[in-house]
Amino acid sequence: MKLIRSISLFAVLAGFISAAAPAQSQEFPYRPIRIVVPFAPGGSTDAVIRILANQLEKELNGTVIVENRAGGAATIGMSTVAQSAPDGYVLGAANISFGANPSMIKTLPYDTLKDFAPISLVARVPLVLAVHQSVPVNNVKEFIAAAKASPDSMTYSTAGHGSGSELSMGLLAYLTGLKLVNIPYNGGGPQVAGAVGGHVKSLFATIPAGLPHFQSGVLRPLGITTLKRDPTLPNVPPIAEAGVPDYEMGDWIGIVTAAKTPQPIIDKLNKAIVNALKVPDVQARIEKIGTQVESSTPEQFDAFIKKEIVKWTKVVDTMNLKIQ
Repeated sequence: MKLIRSISLFAVLAGFISAAAPAQSQEFPYRPIRIVVPFAPGGSTDAVIRILANQLEKELNGTVIVENRAGGAATIGMSTVAQSAPDGYVLGAANISFGANPSMIKTLPYDTLKDFAPISLVARVPLVLAVHQSVPVNNVKEFIAAAKASPDSMTYSTAGHGSGSELSMGLLAYLTGLKLVNIPYNGGGPQVAGAVGGHVKSLFATIPAGLPHFQSGVLRPLGITTLKRDPTLPNVPPIAEAGVPDYEMGDWIGIVTAAKTPQPIIDKLNKAIVNALKVPDVQARIEKIGTQVESSTPEQFDAFIKKEIVKWTKVVDTMNLKIQ
C-alpha cells in the first residue's frame, strides 16, 4: 500500500512539474507587453509609440498594449515602470522630461540612472514656436520684441512641467532674456487645445500636434527648434536662422524598462524596435507626422540620457524651472 501511495504521489508531482515546465520554457514574450506613456493621449510621444507598438506586435509575435498614465511631470507613469518586475513586460516611453527631471524635481520617486534600463532611442521630435492667430506677430523677431515690450504679458502653454515644450521656451527665454508666463497643461493634446482656444497666446508645439492648426490658420508657426527646416513645414525657418543664433533644441522619444531586466530580454526588445523602425511603412507614418526616426543600441541610449541630464541642469537652474 505504501508503495502504491508513493507511486501515486510521484505521479502527481511529475504532473505538476510537467505542467509547469512549458510555462518556464516559453520564449519571451509569452504574455502582453505594456508600454507606459507618461502623458495624455494626443501628443507626439503617444502618436509615435502607438505606431511603434503596432509593428512590435509583428516583430515579437505577441501583444503590445499602450497605456497612458499622465501627471506629475511624467513621473507617475515612469514610476510605474521603475517599480515593475524586471522582466521586460512593462516598458516606458521616455522623452526629454526624463533627462530634465533630475534637475527640475528635487525629490524624484526614482533614480533616473539606477532604476531604469535603456533599450533604444525611437525618434527625434522638432518643436515649433507658434502663436494664436489673434497675436499680431509674424516671425521670431517680432515675437521677441512683443514679449519684451510688455513683460510678463506673453502667456504660453506647455505639455506639463519638464516637457519639451516648457524646456524649449525656457531655452528661448534663457538666450533672449524674455519674461514669459507659463500655463502648464497635462499633455501635448490639451496644451495645443489651450492655444487653439485662445486661452494662451503662444506655445512650442510638436509638428504632429500642431500641424492641423497651422494648416487651418488658427495657430501661426514662427520658427522651428532644429537647425534644419522640416519638410512638413518648409516655409518655417529655424529659430537660429530667424533671430536667435545660438538656439538649437529638440525633443526625443525612447524606450526604457526596469533596471536589472536580463540582458537577453533587453537585446531582444532592442532588436525588435530597431527592426520595426526599419519598416518603410512605419518610417513613413512616423515621419509624416513631423517626427524623425532614430534608433540606437542600449549603450548608445544610456550615454545619450546621461548627456541630456547634464545639458539641462544649467538652463533649469538659470531659468528657475524647478518644480519643487
